[in-house]
Amino acid sequence: MIVAIDGPAGAGKSTISRLVADRYGWTYLDTGAMYRAVTLLALEQGIAPGDADELGLLSRNLEIGFQPGPGGVPRVFAGCREVTEEIRSQEVTGNVSEVSAQAPVRDAMLQKQRDCAVDGNVVVDGRDIGTVVFPEAEVKIFLTASVSERAQRRRLELEGKGVEVAQDRMEREIAARDDYDSSRKVAPLKAADDAVLLDTTDLNIEQVVDRVAEIVEEKI
Repeated sequence: MIVAIDGPAGAGKSTISRLVADRYGWTYLDTGAMYRAVTLLALEQGIAPGDADELGLLSRNLEIGFQPGPGGVPRVFAGCREVTEEIRSQEVTGNVSEVSAQAPVRDAMLQKQRDCAVDGNVVVDGRDIGTVVFPEAEVKIFLTASVSERAQRRRLELEGKGVEVAQDRMEREIAARDDYDSSRKVAPLKAADDAVLLDTTDLNIEQVVDRVAEIVEEKI
């Protein structure tokens, strides 16, 4: 079974997907981490976020791997190098939308993502999983939440890492990313026609996981 969980930045996709996969003992695939790995290496190599050709070449040649990590959070590798923490930097976050909007990058990642789900049960999160990557997924869920709530979640996450960011600035950044991701020409952020819409604004993590589990079990 493939469970596709899409949604905008800060909706809780990664956390919920990981916990749902853990509940069933299934594989969790963090596609966002894959695009972040490409972005990290592009920045290090001086490749512009809008250079589609160079980014496509980098993406096709990049080996991205995952290993189990503490608390069920996957460790991310670019080749033999672990990049789990580096791909969450503010610089990567500020550039990943433009990098991931390049068609050659998405083409390369699309095949890598599908290869990861050839066998077994998998929970996959991203922005175009139910519409492009796995349109045949048995379960499609679109997570969302208010801009203020998503901004607060990101702000608290950053504060936990010692990075102070004002709430109003984070709200502007989240809103701008929503607009960019939803309006891009290649694989824009949107809910699949047959996706279940789940607003997490007033729900805690456990409540969201339980609701997703109910949807999964209906299909099982």
